[in-house]
Amino acid sequence: MVAEAYHRLSRAQKGHARGAPAYSVYVNRRLGRVLAAVAYRIGLTPNQVSLVSATHSAVAIVLIAAAPRTVVMGIVIALLLALGYAWDSADGQVARLRGGGSPQGEWLDHFIDTLKISSLHLAVLIGMFRTVPDGQTWTLLVPIFFSISASTFFSAMLLNDLLKGKHGTASTHERGGGTLGRSLLLAPTDFGLVCLVFLLWGLPVPFLLGYGLLTAASVGFLLLAAAKWFREMGALPST
Repeated sequence: MVAEAYHRLSRAQKGHARGAPAYSVYVNRRLGRVLAAVAYRIGLTPNQVSLVSATHSAVAIVLIAAAPRTVVMGIVIALLLALGYAWDSADGQVARLRGGGSPQGEWLDHFIDTLKISSLHLAVLIGMFRTVPDGQTWTLLVPIFFSISASTFFSAMLLNDLLKGKHGTASTHERGGGTLGRSLLLAPTDFGLVCLVFLLWGLPVPFLLGYGLLTAASVGFLLLAAAKWFREMGALPST
């Protein structure tokens, strides 16, 4: 039963990672738990759940780049991105219900995340280019900066875990260290807010304001994190 699977997941939840922001912890993980229970009940594998997540995100990205820029379309895009993000949380929970994940599943999950991060903001660039008024082409720099920041952050985070694992130290995603205050502090860097800002997609000026603020938060957080990570790498033993 779906309810039984949901309660099993509720009892088996791990503490969230220290770097996990509020929407991801308190909204997305819970949505993912519901989807995971449903997926488990109908017999989906973790890899199939990952592909469901990828499909939602891919459709949203195509709509951002190619569809008419309207209020209704913005709602559809935000919903698809949010569902894709929730399904992304569900794949690991389905793996837990089925007895554990696999290196193949982890690779697929990271591959899809990398593809989504690298293409989403480029789709925004294309969508804005199609509608930007003359004299405001400077606004196209915003998705470019966001793309650079998000891709660099994700790649650096994976590299951190790789190097720390090689030296037997705690990874960036060590569980159990997160707090409500820390999660709220990190909220501006949350991918969940990136999903929700597309509710403004059909309103170019409010969207640019909200998306621009998220871009500034992403760039600022990357600079602070890079300095911290560089110090941590310096503390690892030489090979």
